[in-house]
Amino acid sequence: MKALVFSGSSNKKLAQSLARKLKTRLGRIELSRFANDEARVWVKEKRVGKRAIVVQSLSAPTDHHLVEFGLMCDALRRVGVKSITAVIPWLGYSKQDKVFRPGEPLSVKVVASMLQVVPLEWVITFDLHNLAILGFFEVPVTNLSARSLLVEHFRRRVKSNTVVVAPDAGAVKTSTSFAQELEVPVVYLDKTRNLKTGKVEINGISRDVKGARVVIIDDMVVTGGTLLETVKYLRKEGVSSIEVAATHHLYVPDTQEKIDKSAIDRLVVTDTVEPKVTSGKLRVLSVAELLAEEIKQ
Repeated sequence: MKALVFSGSSNKKLAQSLARKLKTRLGRIELSRFANDEARVWVKEKRVGKRAIVVQSLSAPTDHHLVEFGLMCDALRRVGVKSITAVIPWLGYSKQDKVFRPGEPLSVKVVASMLQVVPLEWVITFDLHNLAILGFFEVPVTNLSARSLLVEHFRRRVKSNTVVVAPDAGAVKTSTSFAQELEVPVVYLDKTRNLKTGKVEINGISRDVKGARVVIIDDMVVTGGTLLETVKYLRKEGVSSIEVAATHHLYVPDTQEKIDKSAIDRLVVTDTVEPKVTSGKLRVLSVAELLAEEIKQ
């Protein structure tokens, strides 16, 4: 019996696509809420087999999806599943990967422990914010990258005046690598942040970009604040177009609306987080094929 794919409430479309590519089906599971707002899970399969795949991003509402994931895994164990592969395309709390101030928790480590309360065989995720997070898990974790999808998409759009812009020092390595794969130049911005006010200031740029078609690569889009400041600066420098590529779009309220009103021409993301909005500027690529190939191997 092929492993069934069980979907939480966060990524139903991705789970459906993954099941099709694995030539299996979605397992029947009922997800609801008790009157007091507690999560309720019921596996309705009579035969589940020994293996199961559970798909759930820890996207908003993050804590709800975290609890739902744990209850799903426990329910599957109780009906006979011995091996659970957890597909967590977006690992919530992954930006909280350090203790920034005394008295704060190491949040992502706590969440990693919570995810493993029910024994897991394997965890698959995408483009972790910090690879040190892998050390917080006791089970094997595969950190896939959506880079190949984004490179393939933008390779078809490269022109003679295309450049990749690294918006800050933290993006230099990723941006340089992305530019090399596209075989285009990379441009660096000199950016600083006021630690008291949080305001971002751009002090300069490594080369002239007038008339250039700009691509900006990042791992996630959250509020878009820093990104939009970068876009304003590049427009003043005379670029002809701006496209942004990111693995995770967290769909924080109003972010996409701000992007739609901005000088960004296109935002290309993946479905690690299920789209909550529609936009003429938004293009969503699916990671289902990447997941299916990894699981098959």
